[in-house]
Amino acid sequence: MRRWPRTIRVFLDFRMPCVGCPIAAFHSIEEACGEHGIDVRVFVSKLMDTAKAA
Repeated sequence: MRRWPRTIRVFLDFRMPCVGCPIAAFHSIEEACGEHGIDVRVFVSKLMDTAKAA
């Protein structure tokens, strides 16, 4: 999120409260998606598209 701030919107769009979460630094994207019931492939695809567009 620090390197590609536009990706913050992806987390918010998927209703992932990881932005500002004190334990976010200790979870992988795969773990976070699992915790929130999100298909990791769909999320990572959107995340990568957003990072590339930045």
